[in-house]
Amino acid sequence: MKTQAELAADQAAFWNGSGGKMWLASYDRIQRGIAGFSDAALAAAAAKPGESAIDVGCGTGETTARLSAAVGSSGRVLGVDISEALVEAARAQKLANATFAVADAATYAFEQGAADLVFSRFGVMFFGDPVKAFRNLRGAMKPSGRLVFVCWRTPQENPWGLVPMRAALPHLPPYERPGPEDPGQYAFGDRTRVERILKEAGFGTPSFEKLDQSNTLGRDVSDVLENLGKFGPLARLFKEATPEQVAKAKDAIAEALAPHATPEGIRLPAACWLVRAAQH
Repeated sequence: MKTQAELAADQAAFWNGSGGKMWLASYDRIQRGIAGFSDAALAAAAAKPGESAIDVGCGTGETTARLSAAVGSSGRVLGVDISEALVEAARAQKLANATFAVADAATYAFEQGAADLVFSRFGVMFFGDPVKAFRNLRGAMKPSGRLVFVCWRTPQENPWGLVPMRAALPHLPPYERPGPEDPGQYAFGDRTRVERILKEAGFGTPSFEKLDQSNTLGRDVSDVLENLGKFGPLARLFKEATPEQVAKAKDAIAEALAPHATPEGIRLPAACWLVRAAQH
C-alpha cells in the first residue's frame, strides 16, 4: 500500500506528464460534458464583487476566469493546480485580477485567513492526503469563509463512465483498481468518507446536494471511441494493451453504447455531489 506522500507524488507525475497532455487534447469535449455541473457549482459558490477566492485544481483556468469576473476588479482569485502545462494555459488568459500557482493544495503557503471562498470543480478527489489539503485550505479562509466544490458520486451512479469501462475490461490487460482511500475520479463518491475528511480537517458539518444530468459522450459511437482514446482511464488502459485487445474492447464498447444513441448524441446519466461547508 502506498503512503499518502507517494500517492500525491503519483498524481503530480501524472498531471505533469500524460494526464496534462491528454486533458489539453480533449479540452473542448470535456468542457461541453461538464458544463451543467460547472454552472451549478459556480452558482452555489456565489462569488461576490470584492471577494477573495481560491480555485483548487483550476486546470486551464476556465472556472478561474468566471470567478474573476464575478469578484470584479476589486476582488482577486488564486488558481492552484499541480500541472505546469495546465497552469501555463491558464496564465495565457492574462486575467487582470487572477494569479496562478503550480502547487499542491496540501503544502502550498496560502495567505492565512484571507479567502472568502474556496472553490473546486472536480479537483479535490485527486488529493493524495485529503485531510492535510483541506486543513491547509481551511487555514487560508476567513472565519466567515465558505467551501464549495463539485465531485463525482459513485461509479454505479455514473453510467457515462461505467458502461464503456465494463464493456472494455474483459478484453484488456488486468489493472490495479484504486483502493477506497486512493485519489481518483470517484474517490469522493462516498458521502460518509467526504464528511469524515472535512470534519477531520476542521470544517463544520458539510451539506450535500445531488446533481444529476445527462452527459453527452460524443456525436455518435465512432466519435466516442475516438474520444475514449484521448483522455481518461480507458485511454491509459489502451496504451498498455495490444492493438488486437484495443480493437476487441472498442467493439464491445460500441455494442454497449448503441442503445444510448439520441439525436443529440450518445447520452448517459452522470451524477455528482455539490458539497458546501463553513469554516467552523
